[in-house]
Amino acid sequence: MSLFSSLQLGANTLQVDQIGLQVAGQNISNANTPGYIRERLLLQTADPQKSGNLILGLGVRAQSVQQVVDKLLDQRLRAATSDAANTQAQADTYQQIETYVGALDSNNLNASLNSFTASVNDVLNQPTSVPVRNLAVLKGQSLAGDINQLASRVSDFRKGLNDQVDQAATQINTLVEQIRTLNLKITETEGGAVGKSDAVGLRDQRNTALKSLSQLIDVRTQEQSDGSVNVFTGGEYLVFEGTSRSVNTVATQDRGQTVDNLQLADTKSALHFISGSVAGLIASRDTIAGGFLDQLNSFAGTLAFNFNNVYASGQGLNGYTQLTSQSSVAANEIALDAAGLANPPVNGSFQIQVLNTKTGQTQTTNINVNLHGLDSDTSLNTLASQISSVSGLSATATSDGRLKIQSNSSDLQFSFAGDTSHVLASLGLNTFFTGNDASSIGINKDVIGDPSKFAASGGGVGEDTQNALKLTQFIDQPIDSQQGNSIGTIYNNLVANVTQASSVAKSSADGNSVFQKSLESQQLSVQGVNIDEETINIIQYQRSYQATAKFISTISDLLDTLVKL
Repeated sequence: MSLFSSLQLGANTLQVDQIGLQVAGQNISNANTPGYIRERLLLQTADPQKSGNLILGLGVRAQSVQQVVDKLLDQRLRAATSDAANTQAQADTYQQIETYVGALDSNNLNASLNSFTASVNDVLNQPTSVPVRNLAVLKGQSLAGDINQLASRVSDFRKGLNDQVDQAATQINTLVEQIRTLNLKITETEGGAVGKSDAVGLRDQRNTALKSLSQLIDVRTQEQSDGSVNVFTGGEYLVFEGTSRSVNTVATQDRGQTVDNLQLADTKSALHFISGSVAGLIASRDTIAGGFLDQLNSFAGTLAFNFNNVYASGQGLNGYTQLTSQSSVAANEIALDAAGLANPPVNGSFQIQVLNTKTGQTQTTNINVNLHGLDSDTSLNTLASQISSVSGLSATATSDGRLKIQSNSSDLQFSFAGDTSHVLASLGLNTFFTGNDASSIGINKDVIGDPSKFAASGGGVGEDTQNALKLTQFIDQPIDSQQGNSIGTIYNNLVANVTQASSVAKSSADGNSVFQKSLESQQLSVQGVNIDEETINIIQYQRSYQATAKFISTISDLLDTLVKL
């Protein structure tokens, strides 16, 4: 081995030390850079040289500069990030609905319900007072308004969740395109060679984009030999080497609202996500908020119909001279239980009472509602015909499917009693509430315009308060169609379902967050920069550089001596 070979050995070592110092400096300068992955210099013994019978080494050479990564840990962390984003979105939704419900608020829906019941109870104490009855009507309006407001807030919240789903589609497309572009740059920079150096800055950017994408949707990645990464969600690819696929939204109707879901733009295939914030937003919109609206609508419909069932068989301080049903049928000639009413009537009957205000005499007539499933079943037309046969009354089925009743003399007032068919509540005759869900529930304009018609009596117009007594007990009375639950129980179950589900969702979100942070700590221990470790590396490269410089200086002196000979 010649002195020149020794100089080459020293030069190789100096070059490696310089690269090592640069790598250590790169790590230290990016110690606080988000998404930065620590680099390391991989060394390899230089190819040997044969001198006579000897094989002598030529020192060291730099093989590559690579990132310190645990690819399996990265995959697990991306999955954990998706799960955490999913559960956090759902927990946030439950928390928001809890705020709307106001379970601990003194002005919640339960307070309105109790206040309304108390106002009806006041009618028992002052049965002839129209202002007291008017207060009951106002409390009913307040209750209906609170239900409307709660439904409106949740509906608006669903719209906000849907807007976030729309925004997520744009974010996904941006990240997918960014990953595709970085794939091309990384492949070009690294050259696809075996033992290549990593395109460290570009890979950092891609890892950051992948992390952001995993927060939105669940993704699976496959790194290729050329350095590119293929990205999949479900069974569909979003990025494949240098190509990508975009997503867009498709609108559908759900619970009376327009909702958007994601699909692949090229094939129109629906995308179904199992985790990520998009999955959480969709579940929040459709299952959590939508499910709460279903329960609230059921509560409001049950309240209105079953309260009306009791109320409609009562009488006020005054009867009616004319009345039109609130609800309409699909066709006047078909059976009432198949006429498209929200709450179809059943086989039974009710009574019409006609009061002559001059004589004080009341005539009571039984009206049959036949719903046996036979040809003789009662339709709106035949019901109008029966009522028209009552002395002093006339009734017609209007062109828009409503029943209109009127007395033939201003001295005659009519009222209702003993309804076992629920037809009065179904059609909206002599009812207190209108509507059949949380957004449509309201108070009958007939009783708003004339509170004296509040049906507190059960024995005739202005006779007693038997019906008001039943109405005050209504909130706690079991309802057969609701498995024996009362209105009070139904509401309490509604609130309990929200609070319990919220607690479970928060616990799940907290657990997934802790697990994610645990994996992030593990990743940081692998990929993060340790300043102390890098300082030691600098000292090692510095001392190696100094020793190598001394070695080269010695060789140089020997060459000078050789030249002078």
